[in-house]
Amino acid sequence: MGGVDKVKRQHDQGRLTVRERIDKLIDRGSFHEIGAVSGIGEYDPNGDLTKLTPANCVFGRARVDGRTVVVVGDDFTVRGGSADASISAKPLMAEEMAHDFRLPIVRIIEGSGGGGSVKTIETKGAANLPGGIGSTRWYRFTTENLARVPVVALGLGSVAGLGAARLAASHYSIMTRKSAMFVAGPPVVKALGQDLSKEELGGAEIQTRAGAVDHAVDTEEEAFACARRFLSYLPSSVYELPPTLPCSDSPERSDEALMNAVPRNRKQVYKMRPIIESVVDKGSFFEVAKNFGKPIIVGLARLEGRAVLVLASDSFHYGGSWTADACQKVVRWVDFAETFHLPVVYLMDCPGFMIGLDAEKAATIRHGVRAMAAVNQTTVPWCTVILRNAFGVAGVVHQPADRFSIRYAWPSAYWGSLPLEGGIEAAYRADIDAAEDKAAKLKEIEERLNKLRSPFRSAEKFWVEEIIDPRKTRSLLCEFARLAEPLRKAGPPENMTIRP
Repeated sequence: MGGVDKVKRQHDQGRLTVRERIDKLIDRGSFHEIGAVSGIGEYDPNGDLTKLTPANCVFGRARVDGRTVVVVGDDFTVRGGSADASISAKPLMAEEMAHDFRLPIVRIIEGSGGGGSVKTIETKGAANLPGGIGSTRWYRFTTENLARVPVVALGLGSVAGLGAARLAASHYSIMTRKSAMFVAGPPVVKALGQDLSKEELGGAEIQTRAGAVDHAVDTEEEAFACARRFLSYLPSSVYELPPTLPCSDSPERSDEALMNAVPRNRKQVYKMRPIIESVVDKGSFFEVAKNFGKPIIVGLARLEGRAVLVLASDSFHYGGSWTADACQKVVRWVDFAETFHLPVVYLMDCPGFMIGLDAEKAATIRHGVRAMAAVNQTTVPWCTVILRNAFGVAGVVHQPADRFSIRYAWPSAYWGSLPLEGGIEAAYRADIDAAEDKAAKLKEIEERLNKLRSPFRSAEKFWVEEIIDPRKTRSLLCEFARLAEPLRKAGPPENMTIRP
């Protein structure tokens, strides 16, 4: 590696070396390294080797929970993982191997990831043209792999430039809370007049809230565990189907607490995550991107051992209204479900798109209709359970348009083109203005309309298919997963859209 002193510095700063990281990520003893002796050699006049600077990329094949994957990692002990000591063919070959052999790839990233530095001009004898001759092959495979195999990236230290792009160009990204990611580091940013530490510029809180990184953990060991678990829900490539695991959790299990999970007071928030945990296989819910787009909860789960993607509303954040970032989150993960043939379960409580000046400034409606398009373009099976609100255009986006999906509603469901609150005053302004007691007239109209908006009235007209006992939710979702299983099709999805 980079020498005893560099390895010691890595350990003194609380970080593992790349080889230690690979050992902790994979099944014991399964790593088959490629290019182990590659590097930059120096020779004496007799042609004898006097010094070797090893390439700062380590890659090869390994097994994770018995399945073969490609692992590629930056060696920060050699020139901080920069291009000055890199052999560009190594990280490229890792991407090619994953692509051509249809294997998941895990990137362990620390440093600039081969993007180079100012010093490269001197060491290479010329200035590098980004995207110059013969230098874009890696980008092609990075893009195509997103549409072909699961891609996981771990940021375990300072990650900048191309390293940041490699971290973001993934289906699932993880960083430790002591790590930082940025396009350019503090010394470069300081030239803009922003004097910031690494954490202030690109720490875990910033990047997970921005949605650039999906998950932050305290230790590298936790990062490896998350990577392994994420992969466990997925096929090795789009040419296979997600694995089904043995399940001892009865599909008929019911939870009495679901009867009171949604408050009768419609202004009162409630916790959605316990509801998710109650209806999926015990312990199977694996949430992703928790800090970004908070009105929508996204995660992987199992129903009677079958993998699904779960979307769920979180009333603690804008009542579950879809903000611009929540819409972006929906687009990304719905596309992900389509890519890897995962049926979708949506536990819905959405009062509509977020409204107000900030929402308009964020172009919420543009992001919203893009989310609608993403949902409508899916071909995977959907099952929606409406727990409470379903209003407006965002209310429409609870299942794909113009094809059959399974849909249920709880007795607590509450829907319409617009919420009554605020809408009555607009729709019945003339009646209210003409009344002697305006407050009494408003209350009279509210009471009249509320009687009409019972979900049972909608079911009577067959405007909603079924209103169910909340305790039956798990049983019905497990049935959905069974019905969906033969409908899943291996191979690249139609209308494929690639998005990190």
